[in-house]
Amino acid sequence: MDIEGAPLPLLTRRIAEAPADFLAMPRIGAAGLVHVDAIARDVLSSRGIDVPITALAALSSPISPREHPRLALLICWLLVEPQLQWPNDPNALLALLLIRARELAVHLSAEAVIADDERREELARLTLMALGQRPAGESLVQARDRWLAVSTMERARLVDASRAAEQRARAIREALARKAAEESADKWSRE
Repeated sequence: MDIEGAPLPLLTRRIAEAPADFLAMPRIGAAGLVHVDAIARDVLSSRGIDVPITALAALSSPISPREHPRLALLICWLLVEPQLQWPNDPNALLALLLIRARELAVHLSAEAVIADDERREELARLTLMALGQRPAGESLVQARDRWLAVSTMERARLVDASRAAEQRARAIREALARKAAEESADKWSRE
């Protein structure tokens, strides 16, 4: 996120104005309308990144989360924004489409992203971060803080960590209670 990227309001407005075609059902097997893998390949090719269609097969996989291809479509829509700078590394874009969009799909639907200001901001920030950028006018610290505030993935990670810590604390309390009961029983048996 060392590079200052496009302005955030421009990106969130673009997401909000995504055409209905970008919310159509992705083609998975024989069902659906939109060939997400082909669109992603076309978007990448438009910037001179030649990726074999097989590298994007996860975007039409039935084992992928249902919202993964739909969020990848929204990212493709965002990536064609003329003010968005692309990295020279095609792996960053592939990771965005194949990994980060999949992670986000566990928590969000494409409709939620379009309908909610904070979710649009999250997708725009996720895209900028994947490109190694931060929103125009923000410092690195501001960009990181705001990402932590809007990220459903980060929120889920914190909830999971909190649950794990609570389980560890409960196990320790139970172990201490057992030990205290054993010591008490030993004391009574000696007397």
